Amino acid sequence: MSESPSVFLMIVGFLLVLGPLVTLHELGHLLVGRWCGVRVDAFSIGFGRPLLGWTDRHGTHWRVSALPLGGYVQFAGDMNPASQPSPEWLALPREERSHTFQGRPLWQRALIVAAGPFANFAVAVAILAAFNLAYGKYDIPPVVSAVTEEAAAAGIGLQPGDRILAVDGSKVETFEELRNRVVPNPGVDMILTVRRDGRDFDTHFVVPEVIERDTFGNEFRIGRLGVLAAPGDVVPVGPVEAVAMGVRQTGDIVVMMAQGIGQILTGRRSVEELGGPIKIAKYSGEQLSLGPQAFTWFVALISINLAFINLLPIPALDGGHLAFYALEAVRRKPVGQRSQEWAFRTGMALMLALMFFVTINDLISLPIFGS
Repeated sequence: MSESPSVFLMIVGFLLVLGPLVTLHELGHLLVGRWCGVRVDAFSIGFGRPLLGWTDRHGTHWRVSALPLGGYVQFAGDMNPASQPSPEWLALPREERSHTFQGRPLWQRALIVAAGPFANFAVAVAILAAFNLAYGKYDIPPVVSAVTEEAAAAGIGLQPGDRILAVDGSKVETFEELRNRVVPNPGVDMILTVRRDGRDFDTHFVVPEVIERDTFGNEFRIGRLGVLAAPGDVVPVGPVEAVAMGVRQTGDIVVMMAQGIGQILTGRRSVEELGGPIKIAKYSGEQLSLGPQAFTWFVALISINLAFINLLPIPALDGGHLAFYALEAVRRKPVGQRSQEWAFRTGMALMLALMFFVTINDLISLPIFGS
């Protein structure tokens, strides 16, 4: 087992992960906002006391601030968390209002809000595509080469040479796809469609739960079928295929995250698996200690996580704004300002409560508390 990284390395890793990712998230908002004709008053790299600043030719005041934990963008007229028109905004001349966030059409406001999470998705796709281009892909069909004793596969009679065609009716074409269906679902009833000697048949099994530990002793609850794949060949891929693979891999990770949230809400996973800033810092330091390749892959994972969380339909997050815009599109008029303000206050309270809970959860999991 590897020695846990120092607190200093954890802090450095945390800043190198969240700082750039949050900044790029906000930069996505800024770029699409400018494209839609919205004036950007300010963009801060970091939070807190400004260290230096300048104003660009668009009139945007850029600043670098003391706390390097991301940044924020301030659009003209965007004066409150719910992005509601204020009396000051209503008093502006019509031409000036048209260049504010609230003055743009609904579809443009939705596009500006969605740009932040999708900037994080784009970062992840770019990282994964670069890995695919550099290292190629393993072309391994979902054919069983061996069955682990006392595993689920042995219990349902799988044999070497069997080809897995589908899981719960969904087609699988590679061993990676099979693994992605099984690993996130310990304890779940599944049906495998198997081809043996030209005959197809279905077999039912419950995915066994396995506790795996990484080199730092972190525990992960996963599902395992108990089959081995035949050795595969590394196949080079071109730029277009590398990007397509990156998009698919990002989608697979999003699906696994959604499954994990669903399993926590239904009680199939413990809420102790939720993590906050302290756990992110811990994992950041660990991955940084393993080298640039492991750390870069971790950055892609956190970027997807950041995008996924921000798209949840919770007031105070980007997804909450998008949910209100969807209601506005259906109702043909905005949701009442009072309703939005209460919703965003409630959402903020829930987010603060969740942050408090996961922080306590993170602290309890630290070795100094005997975990």
